[in-house]
Amino acid sequence: MPDDLYQRYQAAHRAHQTHSTDCTHCTDRVRCPEGQRLWAAFERLQDAYLKRQRNTR
Repeated sequence: MPDDLYQRYQAAHRAHQTHSTDCTHCTDRVRCPEGQRLWAAFERLQDAYLKRQRNTR
């Protein structure tokens, strides 16, 4: 069974990529409110996943 946290982390990354491809306001350094929300969700899930990976080693 796939790791749920990993799946959510990857889905957040895909959602941010899709948004940033279509959004004319988002750049690598500046994000629109929706882009910022998606990026924050991605960062939070990535941090949680990586922390768990470090703790299991």
